[in-house]
Amino acid sequence: MAYVDAEIASQPDCWRAAARLAGTVTDALPHPGERVAVVGCGTSWFMAMAYAGLRERAGHGETDAFQASEFPADRRYDRLIAVTRSGTTTEVLDLLAALRGRTPTTVLVGDPGSPAVTLADTAVPMPFADERSVVQTRFATTALALLRAHLGDNVEALAADAEVAVRAPLPLDPARIDQATFLGRGWTVGLAQEAALKCREAATFWAEAYPAMDYRHGPISIAGPGRLVWAFGELPDGLPEDVAATGAAFVHSRHHGCHTVLGSWAAGRTPVDPMADLILAQRFAVALATSRGLDPDAPRHLTRSVVLA
Repeated sequence: MAYVDAEIASQPDCWRAAARLAGTVTDALPHPGERVAVVGCGTSWFMAMAYAGLRERAGHGETDAFQASEFPADRRYDRLIAVTRSGTTTEVLDLLAALRGRTPTTVLVGDPGSPAVTLADTAVPMPFADERSVVQTRFATTALALLRAHLGDNVEALAADAEVAVRAPLPLDPARIDQATFLGRGWTVGLAQEAALKCREAATFWAEAYPAMDYRHGPISIAGPGRLVWAFGELPDGLPEDVAATGAAFVHSRHHGCHTVLGSWAAGRTPVDPMADLILAQRFAVALATSRGLDPDAPRHLTRSVVLA
């Protein structure tokens, strides 16, 4: 079994541990009404996007998400949250150093001995979610689970959904698919971006991601037989029918009901929260890698952390 397989399967327990931790680090996390920026790189940036959408939807205050390298230096925030598994990513360290004494900073980090811990004003270490794999799965979702717990979401219910997702059959055979597009709305746009990244990282597979309402403004042109459209969260009216007309496979899961459509074939699936559905997409990416004769623990051109000279 690949390291990433075991790490994916461990997410329900990691989310529960994050919920317990959230109750002990309240002062380190954003207070209602604060203007907050959340930053990260790659997967961590996509989790920042998801959290920003959730926090604003919950009415806790204006929340923006940025790649660490693209943070607007002249913009003022009450607090900055940095998400970094290794705590060694150059862009994150540079930003934390630049903001010292100007903006209160909190880092969510896997390695409690990393440089990010000393650069941030406050650190929330999560070594129980750290990973051996290059391809990031459980740390990212566990950071989001901690932030969702702080917003008041029922993480035990999320973990129960995750238990379903780690055991459920994949919605389709990866060997039948030669391209995938992932879609989201609101906070799930970040999940869609992350699902596509997992397919690219683990399987060197052609995968894209878009806001679901924008999909018909051009990207649908590549849909067709042998291709997949996978949607997270709220679904625009008429989208399943439009995808079906192209001959592409369609997968959708949402909290109040789910379905999978593969051409003319349809079957029910157990409802799960979109964050738990991301686990299914992670598993799909690993299965893609295996079907293509690749090792998901050794992705091409990637290292566990990007440290620049």
